[in-house]
Amino acid sequence: MSNNAPQDEAKIVAGRRAIDTYLENGMSIGLGSGTTSYAFVRALGEKVRDGLEVQGVTTSTITRDIAREVGVPLMDINEVTQLDLTVDGADEIDRAGRMIKGGGACLLWEKIVAYTSRRMVAIVDETKLVDPIGAFPLPIEVIPYGWRNTMHQLAALLTPFGYDKPRLELRGGSSDPVVTDSGHYIIDCHLEKIMDADGMAPLFNQIPGVVENGLFVGICDEIVIGRFDGSSEIIKVRG
Repeated sequence: MSNNAPQDEAKIVAGRRAIDTYLENGMSIGLGSGTTSYAFVRALGEKVRDGLEVQGVTTSTITRDIAREVGVPLMDINEVTQLDLTVDGADEIDRAGRMIKGGGACLLWEKIVAYTSRRMVAIVDETKLVDPIGAFPLPIEVIPYGWRNTMHQLAALLTPFGYDKPRLELRGGSSDPVVTDSGHYIIDCHLEKIMDADGMAPLFNQIPGVVENGLFVGICDEIVIGRFDGSSEIIKVRG
């Protein structure tokens, strides 16, 4: 058993609780990315084999491959105008549903799918629930062209929020940068604490070169928390 076994089990608990609570026959579902979401998709595959009729839209090529492996029927996102539900993880989340996402470099597709859904449920293990968010580096997805200039603009944007010379890093480094499924780069902003996520989130995308940012605010409806002792909790954020 790995040292992370209790945390891994908590992720499975969260995913199964989401399936039991929210899923119904005939639903179209956004399938998130990251280890908790992958556990959810594998559990969903078991339910599909038992007769549950759903269709999924994936937020990454990895999620797509897992869904195909376990037999979850998939659609192209361009085939639907609205999904019933998205179930996705978070790198950090507070009790108001403010999230940092993008540790797996899938934030753009994740946000597109979440916004396409009537309802978004975050599934996390208990370590991801924090206040305030920000210890996890905030990812910003940018186009490769002029990424250094974009990084300078990001630093300037952060200054009025109290970040004097924040540490910003190109994920993977300039010699071997991480490339997203859409062909973009990720700049990680090491901020330690984010005290005004609501005010900060809409500003990043105003910078030319920024494609999307990893602050997900005003998106999450409910949080499903899996705990190390095998229990789970649901926090209603809105609606």
